[in-house]
Amino acid sequence: MILPLLRYSLSDLLRSQRFLIPCVLYAGLLAVLFGGDPGAPPAPWAASGLALYPVAAWLAVTVANTEDPVQRDVTTAAAGSPWRVVGGLLATCLVVDVVLVAMAIVWPMIATRYEYPPQLVVAGALAHLAAAVSGTAVGLACARPVLRGIGWTALAVAGIVVVTGIQNWLPPVGTAIKALDAASPSLLVLARDVAIALALAALAGTLSVRFSRRR
Repeated sequence: MILPLLRYSLSDLLRSQRFLIPCVLYAGLLAVLFGGDPGAPPAPWAASGLALYPVAAWLAVTVANTEDPVQRDVTTAAAGSPWRVVGGLLATCLVVDVVLVAMAIVWPMIATRYEYPPQLVVAGALAHLAAAVSGTAVGLACARPVLRGIGWTALAVAGIVVVTGIQNWLPPVGTAIKALDAASPSLLVLARDVAIALALAALAGTLSVRFSRRR
């Protein structure tokens, strides 16, 4: 049942065109970061990975709020369960996350002259994925139906992203970005951060379902 809801949510997102602003802004940032001589990997990925955190949160809010509450009720009734609807929304966010991660990883490999050993590429991908999925968790936890006003959502997302993104000891984002400062990042640490981020995203989805049932 998740696949039809994924297709529906993706098509709804594409029709709304609300994804364009955060995606274009992120592409512009990558153009600035990797347009000149960003330096040898994996250090330049630290900036693009950290920037992906708020972008993914913004996109998650966009995905969750594409339908108004009445439309959401209709979709839930058709799906038969709020769990399925939230699962489709989460899957949609993760698909977009993977696209943005791929863009951030491939761009410097094409645009710069440095070598990119497989281990560094995997490390960069894991760090970006940890940041992106963490952003998805924040966005889903702050969007409707958990927070109904877009102003409160924006304040909550901004506050959480700023506080957690700058703490390099705090997993999953802080430790994942910090790992890229090393010449040979620990894949074990980065894989752990991705797992934590996925758990947080699942928890945010559960929170969304609980609040939808209180309406």
